[in-house]
Amino acid sequence: MEYRQLGRSGLRVSTMTLGTMGFGGTGWATPVGQIDVEGAREQIAIARDAGVNLIDTADVYSAGLSEEIIGQALGSSRDEVLIATKVRMPMGDGPNDAGLSRHHIVRGAEASLRRLNTDYIDLYQVHEWDGQTPLEETLAALDDLVRSGKVRYIGCSNYAAWQLMKALGVSERRQLERFVSNQIYYSLHSRHPESEIVPASLDSGVGLLIWSPIAGGLLSGKYRRGVEAPAGSRHLTEWSEPPVHDEDKLYDTIEAAVEIGAAHGVSAAQVSLAWLLQKPAVTSLIIGARTTEQLRDNLAAASLELAPDEIARLDEVSGEPLRYPFWHQRNTSSDRLGPADLSLIGPFLGKE
Repeated sequence: MEYRQLGRSGLRVSTMTLGTMGFGGTGWATPVGQIDVEGAREQIAIARDAGVNLIDTADVYSAGLSEEIIGQALGSSRDEVLIATKVRMPMGDGPNDAGLSRHHIVRGAEASLRRLNTDYIDLYQVHEWDGQTPLEETLAALDDLVRSGKVRYIGCSNYAAWQLMKALGVSERRQLERFVSNQIYYSLHSRHPESEIVPASLDSGVGLLIWSPIAGGLLSGKYRRGVEAPAGSRHLTEWSEPPVHDEDKLYDTIEAAVEIGAAHGVSAAQVSLAWLLQKPAVTSLIIGARTTEQLRDNLAAASLELAPDEIARLDEVSGEPLRYPFWHQRNTSSDRLGPADLSLIGPFLGKE
């Protein structure tokens, strides 16, 4: 297992993170998994044996039950792993039971600490943007939690590039703790982050934690053109994340991953994960599995090396055209591009 620096922090995290949305698995999270304490202990043990040192959760996962299960499953070994959790989503029906106000953040952190049965949270992430609360209030509350010792690092999740940069600007201007990470959706199925989020992250020194790196199972290989998916598959239900806008392109991408996987004797899921791990700014992939077999298979991607021609094939089949202003920059400014620019425009240089 490789360990990478999380943004500009000194924290080293494994390239694979154990995702726990399926711990508890109640309410809207039911399709993801229904893993109890014993099942959680088994998954944590498998992940740790593979070298995983980061566990990711959120207060909203099964209304706090995921955090409770993690606390029980870890017990006295809590200090041997890093725990990341999140705050922002509704945790009640009251007018202040959601958002990124100081009230909700501090109250959310205290509740997460109790459920996790711990004195500190290693990485506390704001789960989503809140356009109605001033960033100064949000970041000051997070800064206070760090200074109190209850939180060690802070991150954001699902932030657009401009939202991330605005937050970093507020932190610098006010001398507040800055985000070390942004947890986003990024996969062979969706290359959207490459246009803005990845370059912004590279330029500002923010690490990317990737949720749903095999697109909610779409890239696992069980979804094939003209073949009915197995019973119980999430995308045969009302589950709509991630949305599919171009089925033909998705199936072409899956076929490429399946064929490359067959050449290596591994699953399409492993190929999809290995491809992501070599992308700029990516720090760790969050792996959530309903079964131990799925977990072991996904974790094995940490040691899978794809050949340059295989990566190029996956890039080509899943790629998207340059959007404005980037196609114009490619045409007129390629002599003055920096590393962040080249993360997006570089592969298009020399192409018509």
